Order: sequence, then structure tokens, then C-alpha cells
Amino acid sequence: MIRVTVDSIRVSLLTQHRVVVLRETDSTRYLPIWIGAFEAEAIAMAIQGHEPQRPLTHDLLKAMIGDLGGHISHIFVSDMQDSTFYARIVIEQQGRTIEVDARPSDAVALAVRTEAPIYVESHVLEQAGVYFDEDEQVAPQEPMATPAEAEAEPEPEVNDESLSIFRDFINTLNLDEPPGQSGDKP
Repeated sequence: MIRVTVDSIRVSLLTQHRVVVLRETDSTRYLPIWIGAFEAEAIAMAIQGHEPQRPLTHDLLKAMIGDLGGHISHIFVSDMQDSTFYARIVIEQQGRTIEVDARPSDAVALAVRTEAPIYVESHVLEQAGVYFDEDEQVAPQEPMATPAEAEAEPEPEVNDESLSIFRDFINTLNLDEPPGQSGDKP
């Protein structure tokens, strides 16, 4: 298994889908994994140190595991089949090891809350990992933004064609007569 860290959470500018980008600790190899909006938010909140007013699902799992005498040893992305990633959460409890099947997004959200190490099986990184030079941006197949950038409304493009409807309207106005008065009085 290869140790990775959460490099970033990104938002597609085209589709608003989210991706968690894992980075190999001793390399410039990245593993982008598409995830849901709620899971992206849960991971981002934990990374930024934000505490929700009420426990989110991942906070609940963390509390339950702890209350039952366990702790998360590590999580790992275990496989990839038909573009779907699989993960495992490894829990140590009273001298025994328990592995639980999980979506990678949920496993990562739990790992960042518990500061548990994150690993990826080498065959998964070989299959889906992407190398980048230090100068290059991590950019899966479409333009991406951070969640804060995605929240900002894009400026609409303004050109002569898009303004023509307003120009036509203004040209029909009779500005020589005050509003409500017209030369067609009965």
C-alpha cells in the first residue's frame, strides 16, 4: 500500500461535481476520485477545522467507534472496477482488527476527522493515478475550481449581439414626449 494525503477538494466548473484529489506522499502522482457534494463538504469542513453545530454522519461514526473502545488504524482505497473506487476502514478494537467496506469519500471523511493515515493499493494508483510536474495544476478531464471559486457566479459575457435586444427597445422609445402622453388622444 502507498501512503497518500488529501491534496484538495475540487469542483467541476462545467457540472458542479466534486472530486477529492489524493497525493502520494513521496511523489507527484495524484489520484482524483469523483465524490458527492455532501461528502466533499464533510471532508472540506474537517480539513478546515470547522465543527458543525450537530454531528454529521462521519462525526457520529467517529464517536460510536470511540465509545465502543475502538480507533481507526487507517483507511485504504482497495480497488477500482469499472471506474468505481472501493475503500476499507480498518478499526482496532480490544486486540482485534476489523475491516469495514466503505465508499472512498466516507472513508476519507472519517480519516481526516480522526487523523488516521490514508493508503491506496499500488494497483489502483497504477491504474488511475496521474503524474504532474510541480509546475502543473491537478486537472482531471474538465476545468476545476475550489469550492469557494465554484460558489462565485461567473460574469456573463457581454457583446454587441447580446445587447441588441436592448438597443432595439431603446430605439422604439419616443423620448420627445413625457411618459403617459401621446399624440393619439381621443
